[in-house]
Amino acid sequence: MDSLSSRWDRWARLEADGSSPQYAAWARAIAANNALIDLIDALPAGKKQPNLVFAAARWHGAPSGADAFIDRLSAHWAAVRETVLTRSTQTNEAARTAYLAVALARIPGPIALLEVGAAAGTCLIPDYYRYAFDVDGTRSELVPRHDAGHVTITCELRGMAAPAAMPHIVWRHGIDLNPVSLDDADEVAWLQTLVWPEHTERRERLDRALQTVAVARPAITRGDLRDDLTALVADAPDDATLVVVHSAVFAYLTPDDRMHAAASLRALADHVISLEGRDVMADVQVSAADHERAERLFVLALDGEPLGLAAPHGGRLEALSR
Repeated sequence: MDSLSSRWDRWARLEADGSSPQYAAWARAIAANNALIDLIDALPAGKKQPNLVFAAARWHGAPSGADAFIDRLSAHWAAVRETVLTRSTQTNEAARTAYLAVALARIPGPIALLEVGAAAGTCLIPDYYRYAFDVDGTRSELVPRHDAGHVTITCELRGMAAPAAMPHIVWRHGIDLNPVSLDDADEVAWLQTLVWPEHTERRERLDRALQTVAVARPAITRGDLRDDLTALVADAPDDATLVVVHSAVFAYLTPDDRMHAAASLRALADHVISLEGRDVMADVQVSAADHERAERLFVLALDGEPLGLAAPHGGRLEALSR
C-alpha cells in the first residue's frame, strides 16, 4: 500500500497542479515533512485527506507560503486537529448540477430527486439555476423553472449534446451526516473556507447559490445513506420517477460500504446518477482508452453506465471514447 507521504504527493500532482498552486505547494511540503505526516496519519480514517486538513489550517489562519504554513501547522496542530475531527469536506459545488442536468435529460419526468451528501443543498436545486452550455463552439441555454436567484452555471460540453429541457422536479429531499444550516454563520463560513484559495469564481458562485437555497429551502435530513434512506424514499410520490444522485461522496466510504450502499441505492431508486472518481465505483467501468484520461476527472454515470468524464469542480464534460 502507498505511504501517506506518497499519496499526498500524488494528490498534489493529480488534484492541485494546474488548479491551486498554493495547495500543490502545501501538499508537497507536508509530504516531505515526516513529523507532520505522522500526525496526519494518526487521524481516523476519512480524516487524512488534504482538502480537509488544508481547510482546517486556513480556518485557523494559516499563511499562504509553504514554509510559513508548515511552521504554523506544526505550532498549532492541536487546534487544527480538533477542527479536522469535528468538520468534514462538504464542497457543495453548484457547477456540478450542469452534469446532473445532462443525466436527468435522459430520464422521463416528473422526477423525485434524492441527493446523498446534500450538505447545504446547492446541488439539490438544479432547476433553480440558469445554464449556459458551450457545445463545440455553439451556445445553448436552459432557463430556470423557478425565478429564485441569479445563478448561471456555465459548462463546456465536448462531443456531447446539451440537454433540451430543464428537468421537471416535483419532489426533492437530501440526506447528509451533517446538514449545513444556512442560519448558522459558522457553518456557512466553513463551506466558504472549503473553496480552494485561488478559486474566486467558485467562491462567488457558492455565495449566490446559497442565496438561492435560502429561497428554495429544500428539505435535508440528518442521516446516513447506509441506514436511513428507506424512510426518505417512502415519502417520494408514487407518480414520480425516483432518482438518487451522489457526487464526491462514495470516496469517503470503505470499499465494502461502497458496494453495499451502491446495491441499496439500485434497489431503492428507479435511477441512480453518480459523479465520482474513476476508481471509486466498482460497478462503473470506463474503457481502457478512457482510463488514463479519467485519472484527473470524475466519471458521470447513469445506472452504472458511464456518460462522460467531468472536471471535478464543474465547467467541463467530455464524451467517452468511441
